[in-house]
Amino acid sequence: MTEARTIWIEKQCFNGVASSGHTIVVDGDKAAGNTPMELVLVALCGCTGYDVVSILRKKREPFTSLEVRAQAERAAEPPSVYTEIRLTYRVGGGVSRKAVEDAVRLSQEKYCSVSAMLDKTAKITATIEFADS
Repeated sequence: MTEARTIWIEKQCFNGVASSGHTIVVDGDKAAGNTPMELVLVALCGCTGYDVVSILRKKREPFTSLEVRAQAERAAEPPSVYTEIRLTYRVGGGVSRKAVEDAVRLSQEKYCSVSAMLDKTAKITATIEFADS
C-alpha cells in the first residue's frame, strides 16, 4: 500500500512525504513550492516518461535524452479539474520514429497510471519532437 501525508508549515504551505520517504514542499500560493495541481502534471510527465524510457530500452533504441512537457487547461468552475492536456515528448538520439510513437502510445493506452486517472476528465494529446542528434 502506498501512503502519503502532509504537514502544515504556514500560510498555504505544507511538507509532503510519501511511502518512499522523500519529502516535497507543496504550496498553494506558489511561494515555496509547486501547487498540488502542478504536481499532478509533474506526476503525469514522470509516469509517462518512465514508461517511454523503459520501452525504448527494451527495444534497444539508442536514445540519448527524453524531455516530457505538459500544457494544460482547467475547468472554469470548482473543482477546476484538468480538461485538456497536451504532452510533448522531445527525444534525442538515433531512435526510430516508429519506436517512439509505439512507446508513447503504449504508455498512454496501457501503462501510465496517472494518464489513466486524468483521462477520466481531460482530453490528453501527444506530440513527438526529435532533438538534433
